[in-house]
Order: sequence, then structure tokens, then C-alpha cells
Amino acid sequence: MNILILGAGPCGLGAAYHLHKLGHTDWELFERNSHVGGLSASFLDENDFTWDIGGHVLFSHYDYFDHVVTEALGDAYLEQLRESWVRILYTWVPYPFQNNIRHLPVDALEECLNGLRRLAGDPQRTLNFRDWMDTVFGAGIVKYFMEPYNKKVWGVPLETMSREWIGERVSMVDLARIERNIAAGVDDVNWGPNNRFKFPLHGGTGQIYERIADRFRDRIHLEYECVSVDPYRRIVRFANGEEAAYDILINTMPLDRFVAQCTGMTDEVVNAAGSLVHNGGYIVGLGFAGTRIDPKCWMYFPESDSPFYRVTNFHNYSPNNVPGGRTDSYFSLMCETTYSSHKPVDKDAIVEETLQGLVNSGLLSDDERASVVSRYLIDIPYSYPVPTVGRDDALKVIQPHLESLGIYSRGRFGAWRYEVGNMDHSFMQGVEVVERILTGAPEPTVESR
Repeated sequence: MNILILGAGPCGLGAAYHLHKLGHTDWELFERNSHVGGLSASFLDENDFTWDIGGHVLFSHYDYFDHVVTEALGDAYLEQLRESWVRILYTWVPYPFQNNIRHLPVDALEECLNGLRRLAGDPQRTLNFRDWMDTVFGAGIVKYFMEPYNKKVWGVPLETMSREWIGERVSMVDLARIERNIAAGVDDVNWGPNNRFKFPLHGGTGQIYERIADRFRDRIHLEYECVSVDPYRRIVRFANGEEAAYDILINTMPLDRFVAQCTGMTDEVVNAAGSLVHNGGYIVGLGFAGTRIDPKCWMYFPESDSPFYRVTNFHNYSPNNVPGGRTDSYFSLMCETTYSSHKPVDKDAIVEETLQGLVNSGLLSDDERASVVSRYLIDIPYSYPVPTVGRDDALKVIQPHLESLGIYSRGRFGAWRYEVGNMDHSFMQGVEVVERILTGAPEPTVESR
């Protein structure tokens, strides 16, 4: 069985790793970029600052993935204790926001508490994410954090989003717990699956995937961009003019683009793929001369005085993310801004707007702004697959049709399932689809919701 894999991100490498582990020899992987890692790649800029494509945090739901990472990194990693905060109303609130509203000014705190005390309606009967927020968090928390922050992150009207994706992504509200936190004056910061995480000592997150790929470099073809697929003759054509035949195809490129490149798709499948929604993102990496003493890992920004929704103290993840590992002389901030048709952002201005936003938010002084020594911009046309109200119906049309043609579309954008789109989820989607192809085993990750 000749298996062809499109894309060397976490999912494609997961499939390749498992095929290699099983001793299956008839497979090849094609990647359009000159590097592996997909959205989990890392880059070294001309000033020797390392940058990830966004604020990746390495944590896992899977023993298999843990073993692979341990095998890849050995002892060349650091373990971090998550410390994340929300910048709002000129103060800092520990994350998750809803558990720590005691830090808010008195008027805002009372507004949030009153909203919680007046909750009405059944969250399970809500029709979209916007309505779900109202029934779960109340007017105050929605007003100050949930609505403005999610608009910044998603870049789409929140009423167009489903509530089905929530799961472990959002901390639920426990009013009694919140009131105890307020009365006792304690912070509640340990929620979530990623309260501890590993980070590579050198090379950023991308180092994990480079080391995984080292096991089978001879089967990875870089700078092979897919331009068309004939699913009936089972042939993939690339921009360099070459072709590759397959028996089974594992696709990890964005599902809407993949369907558009397939010949002979039905109108129903084409229309379903055309209904899928995604946003894009700008990652602005800013390197500074100086020292920054701040234990925070990453910070959330719901307010309009900055373009970004999240900022990472990237020098805290590993000293080697700055030149020479000299955190006594350099620090680095990685800032993420969403763009979409509903939320346009000027690419030419985003670096300077980000710098001004850091000053507006109190993260930088004017003197520190003047000490910037490196500016790095990464444009991600596909950042998040948006879980819209109609997404699941579209996937029910697309995926069975592709599978009937021997095509399995998996990964963050291949499966178009944001809720199982972390690095570990994506890698294991690749592992599990190989098991399904070869043995008929189930795929627990994509079947989990």
C-alpha cells in the first residue's frame, strides 16, 4: 500500500513517525516549505533571536506523544510553571479571569458578581457561542473580558460560532468558588491541562519536529507544493512539475484549499468546503536590549488600546531564545494579532502598532521601546479553523466523500477541528489515521467530540 502524506507539520510527521515505527516502507511525505514543523516551526532572525509561530505550549493528553517528545529532546528541555495573566482596567488579573475577578476595581467586580448571580437559561440550549457566554458567565464578565477578548482572537461575529467546541478550552464558572476566592483573598490559577509545560532548550518549539524528522529525512521531500489532486487516478501534481501516485493519501493542508485543488469534486462537497471559515494572524517578534524581570509566561489583552490578543515573554521560555543566551542583556516579546475579512489589519503598520500597544498596555516604557534591536514579522494566512455553527454539517459532507476516494484529511486544518488542534492532538491524529488505514482501528481523537 503506497501512502502519500501532504504536509510535514505535527500531523504529517505523526503519520510518518508511526509508519516508520511500524516498519511500513511504502510511503513518502511532501512539504511545500523548505522546513518541517508547519505551524509549530521556529525561526532564527538575522539578529539571533528565536521565534515560534505563536505562543505554543508543550503539554500532552497522550503517553505516545510524551514518549516521542522525550525521545526527540532527551534532556535538552526546560520545564516551566505556567503563569498567565489578563491585562484589563489598568491592572493584572490572574488567568483564568473568571476565577480571579477579585483583582478588578470595585465597580467592575460588583458588575461581574451581579451578572453571575442573575444567570438565567440553559447553556445546553443556546444556539451559538455568543449566547452561550451570556448564560455561563453573565453580563459583567462577558462585557469586560469574554466578548472583547474573543472578538480579538477569532476575528468573526461571535454569534456565527458554535458552542460545541468549548470542552477544556474554557474554564467553567463556579460562583461559590469565586466568592470564596474573594473572601479569602486568594488567587485561583491552576486550572487547565497546561499548568506545567516543557520547552526545548535550543531552537524553539520547531526543534521537536526537526528531531522527529531526522529519523526519516530520506522520505521527506521539501519545497514540493501541491497544486492539484486527481482523486480518481490517485495522482498528486506539484508546482515543480513533478507528479506522485498513491494508493492512500493523508492530507494535512487546509481542507478548503485541498478540496479546491481536487478534480471532479461534487458541487455539494465544493460548497461545503467553501463554507469553512478561518482567520489569519500576524506574529510580531520584538527583541530588546536590556533586562526584563517578569515571571509571567504569557498575557491576554482584551482591550482596544493594543492590536494583539496575547503576548509571550519568550525569553522566559529558554534563555537561548535571545542572542548568546544572555537574558541579562536581551529580552524578547512575541505578540499575536488576528486578522480576517471582519477584522482587517494593516500588515505594513502592525509592527509599529504592536510597539505602541505594548506602551499603551504598560508592558513597555518609552525608553524600553527605544531599545528595540530586532523586529520580526510572521504572516499566517491560516491561523485558527473557526468552529462556526455550520462547520460540523460541512465536515459530515466532505470527510466521508474524501474517505470513499482513499483520502484521509487530518490535522489542525486538515480535520478543521479547532478543539482537537493542539500539537499533541494533531500529531496523534497522524498516528491514529495510520492505525485506521492499516488495521481498521478507531481514531479516538477525531471521534472524541
